[in-house]
Amino acid sequence: MRFFFRSTRFKIIAGITAGLLIVAVAIRIIGGVASPQASVLGTIVAPFQKLATNISNKVEDIKTAYFDGQELMEENQQLKEEINRLTSQLIDYQKAIDENKFYKDYLEIKDRHPDFQFEPAMLISRDTADSYGGFTIDKGSIHGISAYDPVITAEGLVGYISEVAPSYSKVTTVLSPDINIGAFDRRTRDSGIVSGSFELAGEGKCRLYNLPRTCSVTIGDYIVTYGGSVFPEGLLIGTVEDVKQDENDISVYSVLKPAVNFDEIRDVMVITYFTGQGSSTPQKGG
Repeated sequence: MRFFFRSTRFKIIAGITAGLLIVAVAIRIIGGVASPQASVLGTIVAPFQKLATNISNKVEDIKTAYFDGQELMEENQQLKEEINRLTSQLIDYQKAIDENKFYKDYLEIKDRHPDFQFEPAMLISRDTADSYGGFTIDKGSIHGISAYDPVITAEGLVGYISEVAPSYSKVTTVLSPDINIGAFDRRTRDSGIVSGSFELAGEGKCRLYNLPRTCSVTIGDYIVTYGGSVFPEGLLIGTVEDVKQDENDISVYSVLKPAVNFDEIRDVMVITYFTGQGSSTPQKGG
């Protein structure tokens, strides 16, 4: 409001108002003199007096419109602030719902493995040059994450941490031939090694190899981690889609469909500690 009284518009309005006051006072003085000359002068001035009144009314209308406009602008600003506040509350509410669902999905895993310590993380970028679905998460060493920590979703095993920076980490998935996981068939207890290959990764699959020819693994069986210093026991890797003879005809291998859909990953859990965890470096898959 103080800027209005300093503006050119206010100065013009003030000048017009002062002029009208002078004319009005002059007319009142002239009107008080009862002489023929005064009457003649009053007749001459009357049109100007009417004009002055009209201008004064117009000025008052402009002032009213201005102040009404100012009130509307202030009200609009208040409404915008209220909308922003409510929008922020809605975002926080939705975030709380998503987080509750996210943690709820891991309660069953935590119940089965009370020794697990988790660090939630979010996928921030995918490595488009990685044919095996590798990606980067928003947590690193300052959050307690170390190399070779297992990475999971509520559905199953994703892979492990392959590179660690202070504020982010890179994840290698079970589709990669660089990963090597001791695993077994939950139904038959037949054991082997899970790893990826270039051919299977293109189909979003991996394999369980080094199975004995006498194994009873069949389509639909669940394959889980065997346990060791890198991966704890019992994490679901995937289901058997096919069983094939190895090229050297000594063993067989099964083609696995991972439990996790890597294209749909948004949030993950990093297992930062479990009983038996060690610091050994996993060997590359065969």
